[in-house]
Amino acid sequence: MKVSFVSGLIVVLLATPLSAKGITTKITLRETSLKTSFEITDPSVLEGFNVWAGPGTFVNEVEGTRGFIIDWPAGIVVERPSGLRRYEVMFYVHSSNSGDQQLAYVVFYENDPRSGQGFVYLPGHSDEQYPLNTRAIFRGHDLEGNWFRATTPWQNAVRMSISAR
Repeated sequence: MKVSFVSGLIVVLLATPLSAKGITTKITLRETSLKTSFEITDPSVLEGFNVWAGPGTFVNEVEGTRGFIIDWPAGIVVERPSGLRRYEVMFYVHSSNSGDQQLAYVVFYENDPRSGQGFVYLPGHSDEQYPLNTRAIFRGHDLEGNWFRATTPWQNAVRMSISAR
């Protein structure tokens, strides 16, 4: 019990400095098989994808249930198509502490071109992105390490960015 409490306290203490960070300033999508990438930098698009939204985030002591790029109410995806093009998605934020832009959160995104449905993987304990992500937000609820449906606004933003390349 003490170890669990101490671990939780450490996560909260480490997350606090990053949670005070500002807005998303850039999103980089890197196609994992081809190693090609592109960026989303338009502030009007970025404002819809705040890393500090959804489960694990709180406003006035109320936990978030919506936001970011995941359709949280749809729940965890048990089965999804295989062989989809995968992107590593890196969210950069403006640091209010240093004034610099820094990497704050990383997920993976796949899109099924037949159905148009996108999927987001929230890295879990065994993934190299997990320490970075949990320094920003520990979402809890056994969400890390699972696939979710992407929100329609996220899918539209990615489609627009890909077609603009």
